[in-house]
Amino acid sequence: MTTTYTIDAEGKALGRVASEAANCLIGKKTTDYSTNKVADVLVVILNANKTKTNEKKLNETLHERYSGQPGGFRVATNAKIIEKKGWKGLYELAIYGMLPANKLRPLMMKRLTIKD
Repeated sequence: MTTTYTIDAEGKALGRVASEAANCLIGKKTTDYSTNKVADVLVVILNANKTKTNEKKLNETLHERYSGQPGGFRVATNAKIIEKKGWKGLYELAIYGMLPANKLRPLMMKRLTIKD
């Protein structure tokens, strides 16, 4: 039986919503929690574009990535990510970083739905 968790992001901070969603995706809120299995849950985040934030965090928080090639180091601010991918991209990046780095992470991310 699939459990659905709905999180309303209106007026809440990005990290608070992301950590709540990550805990649900990992399965910490279920009675049959196991570290080696993907929980049978679906997480829906509503009103992602109404998240509470301030200008300083939008412009000063940096997200780094490196392609492995010389000159392949890229840095993006939250504002750039929102401009390019929207709030959905920023939430996916935050939640992805909060999930365990193993082969189950992509399977957990498939159970996440973000709506503006």
